Amino acid sequence: MKQSRPLYEREPELAAAAQAVDALCGAQAAGGLLIFSGEAGIGKTALLAEIRAMAADRCTVWSARGGETVTSVPFHVVRQLLQPALDQFPPDEVRTLFGPWYEIAAPALGLAEPSGPQPDPQGVRDGLDFVVSRLASRLSHRPLLLVIDDAHWADGESLAWLASFTARLGELPVLVVQAHRPEELAARQKESGPGSAHPAQVRVALRALTPDATAELVRAALGEHADDPFCREVWAVTGGNPYEAVELVAKVQDRELVPLEESAGLLRELGASARGSGLVARLERLGTNANRFAWAAAVLGTDISQDLAATLAGMSPAEAADCTARLREARIVTGFDPLEFVHPLIATAVYRSIPPATRTAFHGRAAWAITRAGLGPAAASRHLLEVHPDNDQELVGQLREAAKQHLAVGAPEAARRCLERALEEPPSPRVKATLLYELGCATLLSSPATTVQHLRDALDMPGLSGDQRVDATYRLAAAHSHNNQLKEAARALAAEAARTAPGPGLMRLQAAHFLWEGMQASEEDGPARSGRLARNADHLSGRDNAERALLTIRAFDAMMRGENSQLIVDLCERALVDGHPARGLGWTDTEWGFELPTLVGITYAFTDHVDRAEELFGEAVRAFEISGWSGAHLAFAHTLLGLVHRRRGRLAEAEGFLREGLRLADRVGSGLPVHWDAACLLIDTLVARGRVTEARQIADRYDFGSPYPSAMVLPDAPCVRGRLLLAEGRMKEAATELEAAGQALEPRGRYNGVWAPWAGDLARALADEDPLRAAQLATTARVHAERFGTDTAIGEALRCVALFARPEDATHLLAESVRHLEASPSAYEHALALVDYGIAIRSPRELARAHKLATACGAESLANRAHQARASIRSAE
Repeated sequence: MKQSRPLYEREPELAAAAQAVDALCGAQAAGGLLIFSGEAGIGKTALLAEIRAMAADRCTVWSARGGETVTSVPFHVVRQLLQPALDQFPPDEVRTLFGPWYEIAAPALGLAEPSGPQPDPQGVRDGLDFVVSRLASRLSHRPLLLVIDDAHWADGESLAWLASFTARLGELPVLVVQAHRPEELAARQKESGPGSAHPAQVRVALRALTPDATAELVRAALGEHADDPFCREVWAVTGGNPYEAVELVAKVQDRELVPLEESAGLLRELGASARGSGLVARLERLGTNANRFAWAAAVLGTDISQDLAATLAGMSPAEAADCTARLREARIVTGFDPLEFVHPLIATAVYRSIPPATRTAFHGRAAWAITRAGLGPAAASRHLLEVHPDNDQELVGQLREAAKQHLAVGAPEAARRCLERALEEPPSPRVKATLLYELGCATLLSSPATTVQHLRDALDMPGLSGDQRVDATYRLAAAHSHNNQLKEAARALAAEAARTAPGPGLMRLQAAHFLWEGMQASEEDGPARSGRLARNADHLSGRDNAERALLTIRAFDAMMRGENSQLIVDLCERALVDGHPARGLGWTDTEWGFELPTLVGITYAFTDHVDRAEELFGEAVRAFEISGWSGAHLAFAHTLLGLVHRRRGRLAEAEGFLREGLRLADRVGSGLPVHWDAACLLIDTLVARGRVTEARQIADRYDFGSPYPSAMVLPDAPCVRGRLLLAEGRMKEAATELEAAGQALEPRGRYNGVWAPWAGDLARALADEDPLRAAQLATTARVHAERFGTDTAIGEALRCVALFARPEDATHLLAESVRHLEASPSAYEHALALVDYGIAIRSPRELARAHKLATACGAESLANRAHQARASIRSAE
């Protein structure tokens, strides 16, 4: 379909678009992102229309447009893009298209009612990616072109999806063409974060028309007799802005001005009527009714229903039809039903011209009409947000309900806006504490610092029930922990526990208090806390979730302290039901959080029950994927599976899971707890593989080092950094780091040498400089390992002690080390012991076994060491 008006001086832009469409439609079907930017009226919309026409015969084209008055409507732009395409399929086929993402992503598009747990926004975005990919594959004979106009006015949820989706366009046969005003989009991205760049991204800035192009535009409309001074003045008045030039020429035609130099002096006055106050004055001249109808249309903003605009303006259908005709004739609106403004500049000018009180009244009437039509509080919320506070408790209730609906579709920022507006109303005293509690819950993942303030305020005033107070305190502690404030988390829990009557609520607070105290990287009296925890938990049978929570925390603490492993495993068994987390303590249950099943699995992993850990963490991945929790939760689940493979000695598999954990975490933000855990384990794994340079790159990329977080890192971060320094040959720095690790851990009674192998590694660092102390460290580590009693711990301790023993004793110790590690799940540590043992007894056979095992583990450096040692022994023979 050909444009009714030609485009002037847009050949480079059209060439860039043609190249992108050719690449999309070529044999390789290469997707990409093409971005056009420029000021209002510069011709972005006309250019996009030309691109749609260019691609219409070769591509499937979906379009959407942002709107100034609908930026608060979640998924508004995404719905415009996808709903028309999905409407072509019957409901059962739509469900098939969504696959496992239906319950997660379909509600965001208004295709299904929300069900199940509150979705993670990242999960919703991943679900939308899946659907677009499936739709694109269905259209394999016609590649997919997505066109987004006025992206600077896209809602935050759509902007976030576009940012993540366009970052992976190189993998899909999809071309995204986007237009925006750069200043406005930059302001929006301060809130939502900028999109990720990728190799297939092309940016083009549109420029104003030159005087020659403006003259060509004028003569095309007014005739070749338009003289040069007149055309030059059109360019001077409009600055080469295409929209303003076209509007000015249209007004010249309306006034029947002769396009010659003697008329040029009138152009500035005519140009002013095309924008700002001039446009408003022109609108007023159309009459009161037309003016009021235009106001109503501007309040509705997008998909303007003539009937709804008439209702807002208080008009009959006949009056509304007459107003529509006049506005269309004046080039203010276009279309029929729905209507739209001819240009966003006009919509903005009209909306901003409405007297504040009248604008508020219009928004109130719009909210009433939408609610009356049965579309629900969420649909009405964009209008409710604009109503002036007036102590209206019904409005407070509507906004709270809208917030619930927004949360249910994965739009917590939209929920936050509603609840913050409800606070301004203000709510009644009996409701305010509950509203603050709801606001704190809504912002927990997106803004922990804000959550802390809201929940503190809620707890400081009357109105919360006992259960709400317990839950608010539990979430307050979680927010403190996300904000790297574990001491504050423990204090808040202790204070609330002191005022809570005995019962399940108190046990929940006590369990959380033990949890966040124990998860601190440092504490004043760890042994005393561990003693209290043991007295509270050791006698429990696990009859309810509060008891199971205490047993879980006790098991983890005992593992860290290196207590008898059989006792620890028994505690874990009592914390589970038939080997699985109890109902209410599962991975996606929100009352207790995912931390508790995580602690059980970690405890199993470090007590040589790796099969149990792998089963639990596999359940975590499935649970998070089913629920669409594909942000930090899924990143952590992959990290935990990486831990399992590291403990098994499957180093290549561990590296894969850990890199995926970091990739998933990077999509969510930076500096998260999961970043520390995944980076720590990946560094440890890469060192084990002999890839020390790569380990250093990860350490530098994620700022892995002092200062460490206030929360413990999995495994002990200073120990892993010390091990990296050892591998780099930086012995003095390694010794300093490992000394500090021991000084932090020993006063807390934390002697698990598998979790925190500082003593053995420090002994190795000091072997040449201070062999006596090194031998003492190794001996002490052996005592703690034998108390713990796992084959991994004992085998590793014996291997270290052998370094400082007489040759004949060392051989015996290494043989014992091999025996224990062969019985353990720790294949990499077994390979290490085999290498040392084979060298000690000069056995090519043992070194061949070691080489085979190290190779299977993916420990390339260790395999090379075994191979070289074997070759050296054979050559000496």
